[in-house]
Amino acid sequence: MMATAVSASKIRLKVLRQDGPNASKHWEEFEIPFVEKMNVISALMEVRKKPVTTDGKSVQPPAWEAACLEEVCGSCTMNINGGIRQACTALIEEVGVLNGDAFEVTLEPMKKFPLVRDLIVDRSKMFENLKKVRAWVPIDGSYDLGMAQPQDDGVRQLRYALSRCMSCGCCLEACPQVNEKSTFVGPAALGQALLFNLHPVGKTLEKERFEFLTGDEGITGCGNAQNCVRVCPKSVPLTRAIAQLNRDTTVYKVKKWVGLA
Repeated sequence: MMATAVSASKIRLKVLRQDGPNASKHWEEFEIPFVEKMNVISALMEVRKKPVTTDGKSVQPPAWEAACLEEVCGSCTMNINGGIRQACTALIEEVGVLNGDAFEVTLEPMKKFPLVRDLIVDRSKMFENLKKVRAWVPIDGSYDLGMAQPQDDGVRQLRYALSRCMSCGCCLEACPQVNEKSTFVGPAALGQALLFNLHPVGKTLEKERFEFLTGDEGITGCGNAQNCVRVCPKSVPLTRAIAQLNRDTTVYKVKKWVGLA
């Protein structure tokens, strides 16, 4: 249940700071007045106006990323009180821990991506993974190809759900199989592989996608922890996609073994 907001008069932000990839980590704490319906990004913007820690030290304001502020771009992903999510939709009274008259919120960067500074990480590997699974429709040019072929409404709805992925990185952060010792491409890329396999034109690259998905970085790296669907802010049906890809790649390998693929 949400804590009673009227009993809070301030917000205490504890931010894990790091000036760069090779710099040392340290915590800094800030206090700002509590305002109802304020999200984490708004709280960070208030800190930026007067970046003074609770012990009276003037510091550089924390660095973070944000763009759309409506959970569409995926850029403001961070760990908030130990849980991965979008900061723009994280309301202080929902995510904060009420301690006396203050909501306490701890902010940390994602740990599965290279750090840039403070709460900013480099998510380039997500886009490199999209290249690996050929997450595109192979059309050269913008000429009229005529009417698209009819598609089953159930397939259309699944494609729409998969297309909602915004490459925010929440699923990779929560996946125990995505780590420095594993080459697993992660759930986001798997979902996009199925999305384009279901596309009437994108399907022409299906064989190439299956070749990658049956390799070392592919589907066998999934341990079915299902953390990905629990944290996905857009409710992308990742476990459904992985289950279907498991079946599809098995059929592909059998057909390839008997010379039919």
